[in-house]
Order: sequence, then C-alpha cells, then structure tokens
Amino acid sequence: MSKVKFTGVICPMITPFRFDGSVYREGIKNLIGFLSEKNVKGLFICGTFGLGPALTIEERKKVVEYVMDSMNKSLDVIAHVGSTSLEYSLELAKHAEDSGVDAVASTPPFYYRYDEESILTFFQQLISQVSIPIFIYNIPSRVGYDISVSLLEKLVEIGILGMKDSGNDILKSYEYIYTAKGKNRDFKFLIGTEALMLPAIIAGADGCVSGLSNIYPEAVVKLYNCLKDGKVSEILDFYFKIVRARKVMESTQSIQLCYEILKLRGIDVGYPKPLFKKVSAQAAEEAKKKIEDIGLLEDT
Repeated sequence: MSKVKFTGVICPMITPFRFDGSVYREGIKNLIGFLSEKNVKGLFICGTFGLGPALTIEERKKVVEYVMDSMNKSLDVIAHVGSTSLEYSLELAKHAEDSGVDAVASTPPFYYRYDEESILTFFQQLISQVSIPIFIYNIPSRVGYDISVSLLEKLVEIGILGMKDSGNDILKSYEYIYTAKGKNRDFKFLIGTEALMLPAIIAGADGCVSGLSNIYPEAVVKLYNCLKDGKVSEILDFYFKIVRARKVMESTQSIQLCYEILKLRGIDVGYPKPLFKKVSAQAAEEAKKKIEDIGLLEDT
C-alpha cells in the first residue's frame, strides 16, 4: 500500500438524490468539486453519511460510478461495501475495484451477531476476490457489536490493510493503533469522527473520516494540518470549536442537515433518499448560524 494514500481528511460523502428518489449525478459532481476545492484528501462513499445500507445494490453501484466519473483532481476513494449478505458485499467490492476506487471498506455483516471465525471468513472472502486494499469499518452503534483488539490482530494477519474506527472509544482506538501498526507499520488507521481527531492523530492515526467535512471541510482540514505540524497548543481552542460544531449537527438530524447547509453554502446536492425526513430550511439556517457563530470559519 502506498504510504501517501489514505491520510488527512477523508469526507464520508453524503449521497445526493433527486426529488423523485433517483441518484443525482450532477449533485455528486457538485459536491466533489466543493470538497476538492477545500483540500480534502479522500472520499468515503456509501457509508453511514452516504446512506449506503439504505441503498439498493444498483444504487450503490451508480454512486461509485458517478463518483469516479466526477473526479476533477486526485482523491483517494474508499467505497463501503458492507451489507447483511456476503454475496452482496463481494459483488459490490468487485464492482468498486472495476470502477477504479482505491480501496473498499466493510463493516462485519450486521443484524446477526457473528462469531470471530465467521467474521474472519467474511473478510478472507473479500481479500480473495479483490486486489485493492480492504479496510474494516468498526461502527458498533450500527452493526450491533464491536471489533475486539484480538480480532483486529487476526484480521491484519490475513491481510486487512486499514481501519475506519467509529467506536467512539479513544482508549480502544489506542489499542487498535498500536496492535495493527505493530503487525504492519503501513496499516492505515482512520478515526471516524472529528471529535476525537486531536488525541487520535497524536497517537498515530493517519487521518480522519469526518462527517462535519461534508459542510465545513476547510475547518476540518485546518485542524488536521495543524495537528500534523505539531501545533497542538495553538490549535486547542479551535479544536473545541470543532467539537461544539459537531454537537450542533447532532442536535438535529445530522445527515439530512448536510443537504440543507450545503444548499445554503451554494452547493446543490439535491435531497436525501426518500424515507429520510428533510430538515426544514429554518432549522438549517439556525444550525448554520450557530456553527458559524462558534467561529468555525475564522482564519480558514
């Protein structure tokens, strides 16, 4: 794996839809253009913010194709292929590789609580079917169970090359980092929230998959760059502004909020997939004002 890949701010890109419920190709292009201009380093597509588990297989394939067709600069693209079905995940992984993505990521299969042997079999099958790097996506709040440190060690041994950790347990993140990198120093560890970026980057995380970067990528990029430059004391106040901004997002429907705030920032990304309730324009305006009043765009 190239040492320069999968570092920095990686945006878990929302998936634009038209009002009629079809994937909005132009909206994807608009969002990628915006994120590229703000210097994000990569995209994590069809994940939680991208509504991946709520999409059909064909919709997920379209998102991958539209993303790869919309690139105006080089970004690392990680496509999430996790599902309740090994066969679906394999189909999505092969399609993603054929479409030119840089890596695929997968949660363990969810709904049922699988044992370690079954999870290892699932990822061994993925590894055997594609030649691009595979990340494990740890998000116990959605999957229903956690990845143990001992299981991660076994996954690295069979060839897993990276991890996106959205477990929100920084002590366990530390264990993941030193265990995985002890097995493979080129292993890429991505913290799954900007709220834990400071301790995670200091501890050796390679990057951050930041939901906030959908709407204020310049702020998250500023934080990352300062942390990588060792300017911890200088950036501490700004880091807490990031944490406060994230809480504003969480006070409403954070994924749906992204569509409306982007619209207010002049970026047309359409709508969330039907069944996901649209955030009102008034609620979005109030949230945007609160975030910007925190000072998130100062000196960015």
